[in-house]
Amino acid sequence: MTGIFIRTANIDDAQMIADFHVKVWRHTYQELAPAEAYAVLDEQYRGKQWKEKLSANDSSQVVLIAEIDGRTVGIGAAGRPSESIFDGRGEIKFLYVDPDFKRRGIGRELLAQLATHLRKMHYQGAALSVVKGNESAIAFYEALNGRPAGEYIDPGPMWRSENIVFAWDDVASLIG
Repeated sequence: MTGIFIRTANIDDAQMIADFHVKVWRHTYQELAPAEAYAVLDEQYRGKQWKEKLSANDSSQVVLIAEIDGRTVGIGAAGRPSESIFDGRGEIKFLYVDPDFKRRGIGRELLAQLATHLRKMHYQGAALSVVKGNESAIAFYEALNGRPAGEYIDPGPMWRSENIVFAWDDVASLIG
């Protein structure tokens, strides 16, 4: 995609990422998440969460920001798996694209760079989870040949969502 710039996030980006995360999360899950989750998972809560994530000295993790003309249009994160259901594959932990910028290749490019990071960390495969009912994300991962590899309840801080795990046994298939 022309004009997209992807960079590694740093601690100074924490609140900006949190604000973006809340905006896109609320848009994505407006029909799926309970109202209590909206009240608790706000910019302040997410800001603390992202500050912790970005200040952790964890070389297995990467957080990326996609920008167009200096505007944040996507975020992504990947690292070691957080749940056993990922079966030893590297985990794509976050992948959010601004709804106004969807279908421009931003998600694919973020995913490719996250997969490149996972390959450098010696993961042969990659996996992620999608909330049941998030049909646009499910269609996106299916179009990228992700295969359903199980289901689990996310132990998240507020909302115990039902999730489908999508997996790629060859992380390189996401890079090309």
